[in-house]
Amino acid sequence: MGYDTRLLPYSRESAAEAADLLSRRQIVAIPTETVYGLAANALDEWGVKNIFRAKGRPQDNPLIVHIASMKMLTPLVKEIPDIAKELAERFWGGPLTMIFPKSDKVPSVTSGGLDTVAVRMPSSEAALDIIRRCGFPLAAPSANLSGKPSPTTAQHVFEDMNGKIPLIIDGGECTVGVESTVICFKSGKIHILRPGGVTAEMLSEFGEVEVDKAVTAQPDRDERVLSPGMKYKHYSPKADVYIINAHGEKFVDYCTKRGRYEKKLLALGAGVSEQGIFLDYGATAEVQAQRLFSLLRRADELGADTVLVEAPKQNGMGLAVYNRLLRAAAFRVIEV
Repeated sequence: MGYDTRLLPYSRESAAEAADLLSRRQIVAIPTETVYGLAANALDEWGVKNIFRAKGRPQDNPLIVHIASMKMLTPLVKEIPDIAKELAERFWGGPLTMIFPKSDKVPSVTSGGLDTVAVRMPSSEAALDIIRRCGFPLAAPSANLSGKPSPTTAQHVFEDMNGKIPLIIDGGECTVGVESTVICFKSGKIHILRPGGVTAEMLSEFGEVEVDKAVTAQPDRDERVLSPGMKYKHYSPKADVYIINAHGEKFVDYCTKRGRYEKKLLALGAGVSEQGIFLDYGATAEVQAQRLFSLLRRADELGADTVLVEAPKQNGMGLAVYNRLLRAAAFRVIEV
């Protein structure tokens, strides 16, 4: 039997209702600064399994556990390296997820069968309020159907989850717009598994940083992944997405010529004004990150068959945008 899904603006009352549902093993969509999350008690195997069912998510894809204080971290992990404490002091709450050896309190279903657990503390006051009211950590992957563009508004969540969950808390549009940076600690280095709002350049102030090869390349089919968003095709609209490695007028000319024989073509360009087949997805990586998933969803609303996206820069926040685009495009890049 499906739910009569309610969408309520964030308030003290709606946060209390969300916490009550979560304490009764229900799943609730909550806002964060990155994307909206589909939350359940991270320590409750039955509740976490409901997340996978609602999303249609592969169960070897680990979930991120969200906490509201450092006190909540200690029971979840076997050890906290000194560098993790430094990074937490600087970037929590915020869009940084760190991977630790997990304690026995964390169910295998939450960690995707791994002996590690991914943890972050969001900066969203709505998310923190709900976690504090629950008194337990929340597993909260993006609140979309698996494979679709992640939701950055409550309406996006409603489009995917109407009838599947009891409640969506509306906290407005997400300010970051892409999922958190995910790191682990490897051979004395800060190892980036998924780029996000905390960039490699920011992390380099705390130690040597290396970027996993899977950030810009497709992992082997049978490779076990440590982080969400590394292995499967993600973030994709119904349209076929292609990254176009051309910029400015060269990008516009390529898309214009292709648009003459492809009627349902949409192009997302950096700093391109809305005209004809073009939509502006932002002149800076920060704006691109905030707009990307909304524009990929808009492609479906417009009935596009093909989406061409101007390749972003691959440094700073641009690396996070490029990483998401590669998954949305199933690694299809056209050199012009």
